[in-house]
Amino acid sequence: MSDKPRHRSLDIGGVEIFYREAGTADRPCLLLLHGFPSSSHTFRHVLAPLAEVGRVIAPDLPGFGFSAAPGVDSYDYTFAGLADTVGAFLDRIGVREFFVYLHDFGAPVGYHLATRHPERILGLIVQNGNAHEEGLGAQWDSARAYWADPSPANRARLPEWLDFEGTRAQYLSGLPERLRVLHPPETWHLDWARMSRPGDIEAQFRLFCDYAQHVARFGELADYHRTHRPPCLLLWGRHDAFFDLAEIMAYARALDRIEMHVYDGGHFLLETHAQECAALMASFITDVGAG
Repeated sequence: MSDKPRHRSLDIGGVEIFYREAGTADRPCLLLLHGFPSSSHTFRHVLAPLAEVGRVIAPDLPGFGFSAAPGVDSYDYTFAGLADTVGAFLDRIGVREFFVYLHDFGAPVGYHLATRHPERILGLIVQNGNAHEEGLGAQWDSARAYWADPSPANRARLPEWLDFEGTRAQYLSGLPERLRVLHPPETWHLDWARMSRPGDIEAQFRLFCDYAQHVARFGELADYHRTHRPPCLLLWGRHDAFFDLAEIMAYARALDRIEMHVYDGGHFLLETHAQECAALMASFITDVGAG
């Protein structure tokens, strides 16, 4: 039964955190951090196979999935704030050292945890997560303009993404038809249902604005990579509409202990390649532990 996913909630500083867990505490821990606009639901196909080699923990970040979505006046919707909550959550469940899966918005959260306590990071698993300027192409120009000058005019130039169609587009943008038909529609329907909670759209917009602070930390992240040289497994969907393929080689230049796999998939790679990714992650955890 230990390899079967369990579903629980904990109160962390007044915020209810929902999480999925599989495996036992005597195995290396893998913290799975989801991106926007998803939740731990994105890891549903990899929890059981990864539990064969590790203790797998997949929380819903505040404002996402089945975790609470406190109002913007009562919670710090920044990536540092999310990392505070996740750090307290890990302490509560007795996790000290862990591998961390970095995807989309989960990347800045995980990198805050890593730079605060590098001794606790056993390894990085990067899946379409951004930590270098090379990954931010022209599709980020309107965001950069807004971050530099958050005027009404610049906000009006931002693409519409905080609505149902924008949520769906997170999964399907940039994909050829052969891949679009592999994505189950319940993913974006679930995401939008949770984002539609009162006040959650404003919370999501605040996190988007705070991504500018993540970009500003790229120099600090380069120092972290250079100084601590964590082993890294990089899994990438090559049709990602948000992060350019140049991000892959930026990681390759930054880290010498890196294994890279590029798939015919998109931003949400686990929706189409969960079996392949789970096998690689299990091998990575085992090999790093053996080393």
